[in-house]
Amino acid sequence: MSSQYGTYLTNGVAAFLFSCTGPVAIILSVAAATGLSDAHVASWLFGGFTIAGAVSLGFTLYYRQPLVFAWTIPGTILLLTSLDHLPFEQAVGAYLVTGLLILVVGVTGLAERMMALLPKPIVMGMVAGIFLDFGLRLVGAFADDALLSSVMVGGFLLAMALPAFRRLGPPILVALVAGAAVVILTGSLRDTGPLPGLFTRPLLFAPAFSAQAMLELVVPLAVTVLAVQNAQGFAVLEHAGHRPPVNAMTTACGLGSLALAAVGAVSMCVTGPSNAILASSGERSRQYIGGVTYAVLAIAFGILGTLMTWFALKLPEAYIAVLGGLAVMKVLEGSFVAAFSGDHTAGALVTLLVTVSDISLFNIGAPFWGLVFGAVVSWLLRRNPAAN
Repeated sequence: MSSQYGTYLTNGVAAFLFSCTGPVAIILSVAAATGLSDAHVASWLFGGFTIAGAVSLGFTLYYRQPLVFAWTIPGTILLLTSLDHLPFEQAVGAYLVTGLLILVVGVTGLAERMMALLPKPIVMGMVAGIFLDFGLRLVGAFADDALLSSVMVGGFLLAMALPAFRRLGPPILVALVAGAAVVILTGSLRDTGPLPGLFTRPLLFAPAFSAQAMLELVVPLAVTVLAVQNAQGFAVLEHAGHRPPVNAMTTACGLGSLALAAVGAVSMCVTGPSNAILASSGERSRQYIGGVTYAVLAIAFGILGTLMTWFALKLPEAYIAVLGGLAVMKVLEGSFVAAFSGDHTAGALVTLLVTVSDISLFNIGAPFWGLVFGAVVSWLLRRNPAAN
């Protein structure tokens, strides 16, 4: 395998490791807090990985771009405040209505028009705020495991700076392998108990509909998918020079959300972090190879959900934090440059600050409000330049 192809394969693995660790841990936390069964969690993983992975594979191969989908993480967290008083069947009903709403937005072409209304610096300010957390987790990993973090970051920097180390492979691959070696040699794998099984058996859930579930879940879920997750996914891809088919991908999110709802999973979206990792290095025309790698691994993960979750959660948190931080470092740098080098710097700053504040209003998270407040500030200042 040449170093050139190694870049794309490693990016695919890194994006996959991000998806199957932190986000999966969030699902497990929500399940524990709300009483969802292990069988339900496995079914959710089947939808979020196998179904979304199959859609990702189709789009990536057809458009020759890294276009990958997953489930909405903020939408998952939303269940913590809803399932304590709503039956899960009513949540499924809300998922279905959300999927239909997203489908209408995609089919009618509204998605592309919505993206065109937002100035790019404002969107990139939101992206910078979201991805800043990855950089901070990388720094924080040194406090959790200084040896592991130092070896991974050191290997990454040496592979970037010195030709002798660069021949070992792409910097992110060097960090991945070096970190894995430290984990094995130091016995740092976490204890996740005995292996519970191998294959996932997806369940089918019958929906129920209630006005309360519609009011609590449909609008926040739709806003999260369309204005937060998809917006950042499209933004990082466009910033990397790709031209994602916005309406087609939004339509796919709608159809995918209907399929995911049937197996008890929250709505499907365009994933920002994974697409950012896939588009972070290498030749643009070949970055789809990483997308294919990610999609194949995701499909396998969903089918072997219980086995793969058991293994993924054995990896130390510091390992995933460093790997994810290094993988998106270039994207984080580019998002700051794009946000603060144009005519919307004040609005971009407001967007960044609100996004990192982690506020939640009306069950809708901070990234959406960052876009709203940033766009309003930018609009006001452009109407009255003297106030800037």
